[in-house]
Amino acid sequence: MIFSLHRHFFLPLAIGLFALPLPVSRLRAETDFGQVSMYVAQMLQQHHYRQKKFDDEVSNRLLEIYLNQLDFTHLYFTQQDIERFHQQYATTLDDMTLLRDITPAVEIYRIFEQRVAERYEKLQQVIANENFDFSGDAIIQRSRKDEPWPANEEEADQIWRNIIENNLLEEHLNALAKEEAEKKKQEKAGANSPKTSPKTSPEASEEIPPEDPAGPENSNVGTDTAEGEETQQDGAEDTDNKKSPGERILKRYEQVMKDLQENDEEEITNFFLSALAEAYDPHSDYFSQSELEDFEISMKNELIGIGALLSKDDEGAAEIQGLVVGGPADKAGELKAFDRIVAVGQGFDGEMVDITFMKLQKVVAMIRGKQGTTVRLRIKPAAAEDPSYTTEILIKRETVKLKDKLANGELIEIPRDRNNPQDVRRIGWINLSSFYADMEGGTTSTTTDVRRILERLKKENIEGLVLDLRNNPGGSLDEAIKLTGLFIKRGPVVQQKDWIGDTSRRDSLSSKPAYDGPLVVLIDRSSASASEILAAALQDYHRAVIVGESSSFGKGTVQTIMPVSRYMPFFSDKERAGALKVTIQKFYRIAGGSTQLRGVIPDVVFPSIRDALDIGEEALDHPLEYDEINSLEYDLSPTSPLPIDEIRARYESRIAGNPEFQYIISDRDRLKKRIDENQAMINLEARLAEKDENKARQEMRKKERKKRNAALKKEGGDDLYTIYKLTQDNVDLPQLISAEDFSEEDSTGMRMGKSDDDEEDEDTGFPYDMAPQKIEALNIVQDLIDLSSAGRTAQASDAAPQGG
Repeated sequence: MIFSLHRHFFLPLAIGLFALPLPVSRLRAETDFGQVSMYVAQMLQQHHYRQKKFDDEVSNRLLEIYLNQLDFTHLYFTQQDIERFHQQYATTLDDMTLLRDITPAVEIYRIFEQRVAERYEKLQQVIANENFDFSGDAIIQRSRKDEPWPANEEEADQIWRNIIENNLLEEHLNALAKEEAEKKKQEKAGANSPKTSPKTSPEASEEIPPEDPAGPENSNVGTDTAEGEETQQDGAEDTDNKKSPGERILKRYEQVMKDLQENDEEEITNFFLSALAEAYDPHSDYFSQSELEDFEISMKNELIGIGALLSKDDEGAAEIQGLVVGGPADKAGELKAFDRIVAVGQGFDGEMVDITFMKLQKVVAMIRGKQGTTVRLRIKPAAAEDPSYTTEILIKRETVKLKDKLANGELIEIPRDRNNPQDVRRIGWINLSSFYADMEGGTTSTTTDVRRILERLKKENIEGLVLDLRNNPGGSLDEAIKLTGLFIKRGPVVQQKDWIGDTSRRDSLSSKPAYDGPLVVLIDRSSASASEILAAALQDYHRAVIVGESSSFGKGTVQTIMPVSRYMPFFSDKERAGALKVTIQKFYRIAGGSTQLRGVIPDVVFPSIRDALDIGEEALDHPLEYDEINSLEYDLSPTSPLPIDEIRARYESRIAGNPEFQYIISDRDRLKKRIDENQAMINLEARLAEKDENKARQEMRKKERKKRNAALKKEGGDDLYTIYKLTQDNVDLPQLISAEDFSEEDSTGMRMGKSDDDEEDEDTGFPYDMAPQKIEALNIVQDLIDLSSAGRTAQASDAAPQGG
């Protein structure tokens, strides 16, 4: 299956520290990962769009990427280590890998383990022996990813001393924040209210914390997230308030240290081959067998398992955070939120395997299995009075639908005249988080699901539609083409070019659109790949007004999944060979330009705090170049010309006097300054002053919002929007379901556990309790309805045509 997907693998997850170097673990010794590496290297040379040999240039690039994967913050290795690695391996990794020798990858990995073990010992000494009063003028860099490695151990020691002092300062600030939140909660609830430890959130959206070497700003080595089983990564927040700040910091390092320790030869190979694929372009990747299974789950939005959301607790057990409504565990009724899994067995009599402190990804793999088989769980029930009590339960594995990922929608009613609330304008809104499909030829289809929502919206006589592609990383290329066909008549949607230079086109096969009314497409910097294909096509046809952040992501490449086993000799053990995701084509707009690097530029641009961040193809290493090919011949949509200039003028007039957008602009500029400065003072007085400044700003905004909302209420317009929710479960029900009656459980399909520390969702404070971007998108689609000469109420069609 060919697909166009932007995978957010460039956002690093946590690395850890390690105590002692260990020999390579051969837990799955049957698979020769040296042989796997050789075939992956050959496949890249033969099939990648660049047609680049695995030579000394790629070898050097591979080494740099691999070192940065291991030591993302440039803190554990020294410059002396880096120079030695370059001398030994910069021009030999290609030769050795093609000879099935991945010794350098393992050796570098083990040296990294040794370095972090040495550093961990020093951290213990610093925390035990140093006294910090947070009164000095030391500074810490918020991000070190572009900084050189320390020249020597002495320089590294000083950097790390500042890091530990900053860690301790943040613990102190967090404690003060919790005390303040607790005090406010007690004042609100009254003197007789039970004491809890409420969760806290950042004071201001524009603030970015310094990188934490044990936190999520590091490498993807040691990643525990397993897409599809709805898991969270290891290392849940430490809630043991009896521990000292130093103990809590060390425990955090200890947890990630254990994660790193579990990496066996298969996982080390995974890191190395992922770096090799990335040396060709940022969207080529290597999937280990478990990652391949996770990827397939994410593409079809379903898995075979028990339907549970897991996280690791402080004692190493897998804690149940929530259950999929109607899933196997939910139907069985024995597993409850906050129960802790301590062992897993297969079938009725399989050996129980202790999973305490096991990586969550491995725990998930043990719980998943074949349809109809049984998994046995040993649990410590949350409700048990005896904390040592355990019991065993049996759950039959079934297919679990991940409903929160499926297309869903809203019907939004807006009065034309506030004096006549019965006369309403109906706007449709469709949320699409990915272009999913069943890679094995099943019935799962984005287009089918969107069509169901769309047909219901048409039956409700919508006058306009917003298609929300924000944070949509792409997915199935076929689904992107079919979905475009819901909005245009038969015609080209995208062009493709391979490494030879041969071009082809992909067309929508719809005889007529399923919806031909006013259309707005909402995008942001994370809208990538298949999202960009759809948005670009609708823009080129003049079919829709594109609205959103300064541009989409800028991924104009197409990948395919190639199982490595197909290239290995017949007699080889291929069970854990994994797969290569390799870039094979570039795609182009029907007008001839590419979205590569440049993305889709909206017709109406919203200011965004993310304009200050390095988000997009141009921020990645070694992207393919931008170029253009010939335009195709195509007929513009009957909606052409769209009144873009007038829509833009109305929008600019509105946001000039909209405080919410002015807040965004202010936050963006402030964040950009902070990122450019890349420094934070390790000084309590300075940080408290900074916190007070942020708090004052937020309090001022809350007061201003409260005043505006009071004015709206006085005018009778505080409930301007009436919203009904549409999902794949309720879209065919005769009665619409109000958003007020729609629970989080209805939306996500997940029954989450609630603890005493969980506070009720607070009002956002936004006018109408809606984000300003959503309100403005609704304003724009109404402008389009009013200005378009073809504006009319969409009517439900008889037997709408099937998209390509």
